[in-house]
Amino acid sequence: MTNFIFKNPTKIIFGKNTISSISEEIPRDKRVLVTFGGGSVKENGVYKQVQEALKGFTFFEFWGIEANPDISTLRKAIALGKEEKCDFVLAVGGGSVIDGSKLIAAGILYDGDAWEIVMKRDWTANKALPLASVLTLPATGSEMNAGAVISDRANKEKFAFYSQYPVFSVLDPETTFTLPSHQVACGLADTFIHVIEQYLTTTDQSPLMDRWAEGILQTVIEIAPQIRENQHNYDAMANFMLSATMALNGFVSMGVSQDWATHMIGHELTALHGLTHGHTLTIVLPGTMWVMREEKGDKILQYGKRVWNIEGSDRVETIRKIIDRTEEFFRSLGLKTKLSENGAGVETIDEIERRFEERKVKFGENRTVDSAVARKILEKVF
Repeated sequence: MTNFIFKNPTKIIFGKNTISSISEEIPRDKRVLVTFGGGSVKENGVYKQVQEALKGFTFFEFWGIEANPDISTLRKAIALGKEEKCDFVLAVGGGSVIDGSKLIAAGILYDGDAWEIVMKRDWTANKALPLASVLTLPATGSEMNAGAVISDRANKEKFAFYSQYPVFSVLDPETTFTLPSHQVACGLADTFIHVIEQYLTTTDQSPLMDRWAEGILQTVIEIAPQIRENQHNYDAMANFMLSATMALNGFVSMGVSQDWATHMIGHELTALHGLTHGHTLTIVLPGTMWVMREEKGDKILQYGKRVWNIEGSDRVETIRKIIDRTEEFFRSLGLKTKLSENGAGVETIDEIERRFEERKVKFGENRTVDSAVARKILEKVF
């Protein structure tokens, strides 16, 4: 295990009927900018609960933060926050609303264009307003981490950057009961692959991190069919929500190497084709596992044995079975796992290879996933 520094300052308020607690967590003298997505919170009762909790507060509403939040939308929210002299941001929604709100919180105090903050990739160079969240869609873990991903649809680009941690986040599993099944499927996949990106590298780094990671993976596998059968199963949805948070709040990555190549390739698929983020990962991961099987082989075999109970004497054939079983799980969620099934052609592979080559990027735990390797991964899943 390597040296590390770990700190997660986010307070998690978890369980039924907890949205009302935001009135006790936000200082009364704050001018609050409340950010929302497309309006589903008005249908599931969340909006009413937030309004009730904010009685007596000075607050302003901004609506319309889309999936894979677009910089043009966020600029409008920043302008509103500046105009109303807001000094606290409350994000109500899924990971995209929270991600976008992280940029809004920084952008309100920034003199230049907010896209400059994204391209710096590190918010610590800038000040930011305090941020909190009410989570309604488990997936990204943004409610308890410092990351965010922002799109520029005009230029078909999507980049991650590091932002501030939320001061607190409210997680009420009942807010998930009315989510579209495709969003739930993508959230389960996103949770699963967040763990994989931190786990599927090399063996013998940390048995503790491995067991924590495998525990989340096994939990997602166990609850997925329960959720598919009954999305009003409180315990299943509660475990889903907490698994998504734990998958990317730093608890499974202490002192171990990480990958993230699948994510970086997946971001390009979203930018080019508008595919939901979690869905893109299910397309790319099987290809990453196969193309990188020499580097990752020992860990793939450990993952197969401990998570799927798959073992065999033929190393390559066993790895193939493990990858196939992983892909079968994604398909059991109702997700299509081939590029060709999702409107992407050879020109998509060409463009992603070109972008990676132009940026001179290298991803993966050993920084071996360059433009040429990315092409091989995408060709494998075509």
